[in-house]
Amino acid sequence: MSRREVPVVLITGYLGSGKTTLMQNLLSQEKRKVALIVNDMGSINIDASLLSKTGNQVAQVEMVEMQNGCICCTLRDEFMEQIERLAGDDSIEAIFVEASGISEPSSIAGAFVGYEESTDTRVFLKTVVSVVDSDRIYREFLNELDSDEDTEDGDIINLIMDQLEFCNIMLLNKTDLLDESQISKVTSSLREIQKTADIIPCVQGKVDLEILLDGEDFDFDEVLASSSVQMALNECEPEDEKACVDEYGISSFVFEERAPFNREAFNRLLEDYPTTLIRSKGYIWFSDDTEHVQLFEQAGRNASITELTPWVAAWPEEELKSILNDFPDIKDDWDDKYGDRINQVVFIGKGYEKSQIVELVNNCIEKEDVAI
Repeated sequence: MSRREVPVVLITGYLGSGKTTLMQNLLSQEKRKVALIVNDMGSINIDASLLSKTGNQVAQVEMVEMQNGCICCTLRDEFMEQIERLAGDDSIEAIFVEASGISEPSSIAGAFVGYEESTDTRVFLKTVVSVVDSDRIYREFLNELDSDEDTEDGDIINLIMDQLEFCNIMLLNKTDLLDESQISKVTSSLREIQKTADIIPCVQGKVDLEILLDGEDFDFDEVLASSSVQMALNECEPEDEKACVDEYGISSFVFEERAPFNREAFNRLLEDYPTTLIRSKGYIWFSDDTEHVQLFEQAGRNASITELTPWVAAWPEEELKSILNDFPDIKDDWDDKYGDRINQVVFIGKGYEKSQIVELVNNCIEKEDVAI
């Protein structure tokens, strides 16, 4: 178990949100010997080169640059090796990690927490910060684009939503680009997505270092449970007639159905998606692909479907027998016809009738019998 001597601050946020500017401001306030890990997707680490120009304070920093990949996936093992190496340096008093703009913080934090629990280490994950471009959220997520402007790619918006959902401090950056009513609208919308994280407005990433280091320690399970999607999964039963409603007036429900979706019908639904739905996320499958799990995500007016790994039921027969013997719990949620294949989607929104949304989604279920 971690001895919890050296705090680690993980800074996430999409490209251009202001992560590097925030890091520069934090380093300018530091008086201790700290280590800095900078993850950049390019072959030349631009962020690290910018940070190296912060002045005399750099003498206090041990810089670790990680390129050509993300610390949430391809560089995760290398990232944890660097953390372990830095933890062995008794002179280091804090570690700051700037994640790539396309990193998923839940994956990084999960690996880190696993390391804390299994290793006698000095380090612990103190804070996960999501730096938010408030102007971008207002223009692109809150549907304020002019009709002749291009819309943001759905995959990107959903990545931003993941970064917002998985943090315990949200820095609402670039607030100087909005007026007070716009800032209020952005803040209330972010609160609909993440119920418990501290939301701190700032300009050019200027915040006091103590804000990131003096609050409550990051709690993986608590942060995971506080996201709107996870709360719906924990609290809503699919068979309930009414959606669950929280203190902000946001309602949510879980849709479950074993039979597959018809892909064309589902795509037609996405073309005319209910504007009352703020966020949707879940695993689905289509009648024309009985093999793969599909990840469906929607945020605002943007939606994406991503092909993932095969369903367990689609594994070769010998491998399937082996996995069911080794992990008998899988059979607890196993259907005689479809195996583990299931559509399970969380819908979150405001001002909708659950029955109407369910009817729309049910209309997408494949009407023909599907050969498995």
